[in-house]
Amino acid sequence: MLYHVTDWDDAYANAAHIPQSETFVPRWTAAAASFRDRHPPRPLGRGHLFRPQGTARGLMVFIHGGYWMRFDPSLWSHLAAGGLMRGWAVAVPAYTLAPQARIGQMVAEVAALIVEAAAQVDGPIALTGHSAGGHLAARMICPDILPDSVAARVTACVPISPLTDLRPLLRTAMAETLRLDAAEAAAQSPALLAPRPGIPVSTWVGGAERPEFIRHARLLANVWAGLGAATECVTDPGRHHFDVIEGLERADSPLVERLLTM
Repeated sequence: MLYHVTDWDDAYANAAHIPQSETFVPRWTAAAASFRDRHPPRPLGRGHLFRPQGTARGLMVFIHGGYWMRFDPSLWSHLAAGGLMRGWAVAVPAYTLAPQARIGQMVAEVAALIVEAAAQVDGPIALTGHSAGGHLAARMICPDILPDSVAARVTACVPISPLTDLRPLLRTAMAETLRLDAAEAAAQSPALLAPRPGIPVSTWVGGAERPEFIRHARLLANVWAGLGAATECVTDPGRHHFDVIEGLERADSPLVERLLTM
């Protein structure tokens, strides 16, 4: 069957295709606040750093999504639960949103906060992020983003439902808010760049997601495999764009296993 997108805004519209989508943000807000009450974070710029009792086994980084235009770390605190239960410190960085910042600036801001967190937590670093955050997680392992000393500690990158080629977004209404043009779309698309060698990459996507997100996840795994990286694309059966991240709340979930098992 031919795959042909004719409505690009709808192709990237998640809420319109998820039953009871309006309930997710209130649920996330309550779960995140409850988690912070039980596990008060340390500040990480405008983001959060959660530390386990005792010496951390390493640093897990979760980068939030929202099409680079919405949300902040306070909505996602509960997604640190799985890593924290396994004895890892978990950083949830903040970044300036569009239109105040363009995507290149966001990449630099996230990298700076990862460097800051890495200075506070020894050991391996595992990177993940969701949607636009999945894009940012993938960008972190492209050359010249993280310092070599920090990048050398990265043991896994698991972009969840990532946006990996930004050029299609030029056809959407959000491109105006993002101030996205052809040059930046090319410069900031992980699928058009090379990854650092030696870092395994698992793209993770829900089986019930919009076809574009499945395509993006497969695209990055396929392209980077061709550049010599160890990659896979994991399809989580039945999961959609809003619940595919729930595995991060459980220490024994396949998602956390993939991210934190070295």
